Amino acid sequence: MGHMDHFSAGWVTPVLSYAMACVGSALGLRCTVRALEADGASKRNWLLLASLAIGSGIWTMHFIAMMGFSVDGTPIRFDVPITVLSLLMAVAVVAAGVFTAGYGRSRVMSVVLGGLGAGLGVAAMHYTGMAALNLHGEVDYDPMLVIASVAIAVVAATAALTLTLIVRGPVLATAAALVMGLAVSSMHYTAMYAVNISLAPSSAALPGATATEFIFPLAVLLGSFLFLAAAYVALSPTGKRHESAAAAQLLREVELTTA
Repeated sequence: MGHMDHFSAGWVTPVLSYAMACVGSALGLRCTVRALEADGASKRNWLLLASLAIGSGIWTMHFIAMMGFSVDGTPIRFDVPITVLSLLMAVAVVAAGVFTAGYGRSRVMSVVLGGLGAGLGVAAMHYTGMAALNLHGEVDYDPMLVIASVAIAVVAATAALTLTLIVRGPVLATAAALVMGLAVSSMHYTAMYAVNISLAPSSAALPGATATEFIFPLAVLLGSFLFLAAAYVALSPTGKRHESAAAAQLLREVELTTA
């Protein structure tokens, strides 16, 4: 059994990862509210932006936290394609939830289905991200804790959407973001406690990239995207016509930078 340290970089990783989860959630929930006030292409753009924000917030939270994860007796490498897949998966599954909430006929149903989608997005991202770990040994999970971690993610995402879409107000919007950020973080650490690693010591080279080679630059990129987008959304006036142009412009810039 390899001893695992979740905080090998000290308190920086949990605090920074929680902050990222909150920024992504705040932005995503804000965009969801804007989407409900809009229609047509504008609505779609806000929902896309919401999915990108929450998806990348979740992803950044996970991998910043993973930078503090070490196992005695083995180095850790990340499989690059699976890591990228985990990001796309987070955005896609969250999008399913967010679009359901945005286009739902009844508020209650859209919150329930949206929360389910967003919560499952967190879980799918987490376990795909964990599948990207390469180390000398086997990783297995305590099934009860896995179920608990998924439940935490779904319940808290639903709570955050409830605070956002059913009860309104600036104080509650902040509370919702903190709840969602806490959800993602507590889901992460619950899921990490479910991990058991049986070491198979070896000196063979592990495939994949180190956290600093690949995870760190991508996290910085997504983090910058979230902060810029958050500032942009916060500063843009809430006139409907202006909004749709603003959301479309922001999506175009995102497409240009990623293309």
